[in-house]
Amino acid sequence: MTTQKITFLLNWETTPYHIPIYVAQQRGYFKEQGLDIAILEPSNPSDVTELIGSGKVDMGLKAMVHTLAAKARGYPVTSIGSLLDEPFTGVVYLEGSGISTDFQSLKGKRIGYVGEFGKIQIDELTKYYNMSPNDYTAVRCGMNVAKYILDGIIDCGIGIECIQQVELEEALKSQGKDPNDAKMLRIDKLAELGCCCFCTILYIANDKFIQENPKKVKRFMIAIKKATDYILASPIEAWGEFCNFKSQMGSELNTKKFQRCFAYFSESLYNVHRDWNKVNNYGKRLEILPKDYKPNYTNEFLSWDEPEEVEDPIKAQELMLKHQQECKTCGGYKRLILT
Repeated sequence: MTTQKITFLLNWETTPYHIPIYVAQQRGYFKEQGLDIAILEPSNPSDVTELIGSGKVDMGLKAMVHTLAAKARGYPVTSIGSLLDEPFTGVVYLEGSGISTDFQSLKGKRIGYVGEFGKIQIDELTKYYNMSPNDYTAVRCGMNVAKYILDGIIDCGIGIECIQQVELEEALKSQGKDPNDAKMLRIDKLAELGCCCFCTILYIANDKFIQENPKKVKRFMIAIKKATDYILASPIEAWGEFCNFKSQMGSELNTKKFQRCFAYFSESLYNVHRDWNKVNNYGKRLEILPKDYKPNYTNEFLSWDEPEEVEDPIKAQELMLKHQQECKTCGGYKRLILT
């Protein structure tokens, strides 16, 4: 038996920032392009690049550092566009846990991580702060970092600002506590990377699938762009449609997450060359990429104009931090406008 369906694997169970894929499905944008997409959820986020790279799945989502490492390990995948640009990523923790802005406060702590690269990042950071990997206990907990912190299984864990940190904040609120007690030690700051782009969420595809189906890949990205444009123009309506289709999304917690994700959505979907170069070098520093490695991304399937890259990415990050703080306080759907 054969099928014309394109299989698309999310990077975890359905999450608010997956909305462009579902909106493109529900509003018929894929169908307009002659595509039939089967949206799949993995049981383990670490399986995604292996399943796509081995050809068992055609396309999917994954963070930049994982996409680079996958091809270096022999899984032929390539990024064809960006979904979520530079979400703040770091070690999330609760005020009063004995953890501070000093990285050495992590000594003796139980640190949760999603997949192996999270541990590699923390291990590498210990070198910069006169510590060793033996100075903390690593606990693999998948995407359940916030739950593990709240349950007392770990003291802190790697997460992103618009997901795990929101989960901690809302849990504190429900307990009558100050949501500002949910803190983050940002990895980009600790590692002096000058960016958070290593955790940019990407649209990726199997290389053989790309080679054999370039027109389908281009039409897929056209449908995603149309969905993204609609979401950014009409977030309340788009979120309502998403929640009608995926009823579990319709909680106050998920709505808060979507509001915090809103500023991170890539409007152009373009892979940012400077970010790829930075993360490629970071991967070499982490010793997960060979010295002569070349980034595995392309913008050839994006048929609209490529925007100019931000002139001062450090300033942009500072403005985004302020923007997200305002979103945390006031909610709503606002995009960062760089002037």
